[in-house]
Amino acid sequence: MLFLVGLGNPGTEHARNRHNIGFMAVDEMVRRHAFSPYRARFQSLIAEGRFGSDKVLAMKPLTYMNRSGAAVGEALRFYKAEPGEVVVFHDELDLAPGKLRMKLDGGNAGHNGLRSIDAHIGTAYRRCRLGIGHPGDKDLVLTWVLHDFAKADEAWLEPLIGAIGEAAPLLAAGNDAAFASKVALLLQPPKPKRPAPTSGDA
Repeated sequence: MLFLVGLGNPGTEHARNRHNIGFMAVDEMVRRHAFSPYRARFQSLIAEGRFGSDKVLAMKPLTYMNRSGAAVGEALRFYKAEPGEVVVFHDELDLAPGKLRMKLDGGNAGHNGLRSIDAHIGTAYRRCRLGIGHPGDKDLVLTWVLHDFAKADEAWLEPLIGAIGEAAPLLAAGNDAAFASKVALLLQPPKPKRPAPTSGDA
């Protein structure tokens, strides 16, 4: 079984915050792959679906970012699942806007959502790090992540979320490298078409 966990804060006032890019990614996967409607369970909104023959549970914890691990831990205990079956989608200050990196295990780099998950299920889960950029001053970080994406960000945000939705089935096979590569490929601008030769060309 695969658990797709988006990190963010509940409520319409947070819906477009940089901190909520994980929610946005999960919403796109649920929409694109025709998962069930969201319902409340495991202190989360959950939607069920499949990637091929693999059962998938999409989760958006309603515990607020700093207590995300309580929701994830509850779901894993219910299904008797292992941390390696979890992919967490979260904002990453240390990546340029629009960049994506996959990572297994490791530290939380001060991310409160990851810190909470570490405390409840350990660190051996998969992370999809979604770059939002850094404001340049650590004193501005809280304001940065809790404010909405700028209008100009839509140029990279919408294509990134769309590419994640399209490539998501590769995560079911545990092939995180192939998933990341497909996202990168989908985000490459199309090459200009060469004009067809005319009859007068040599």
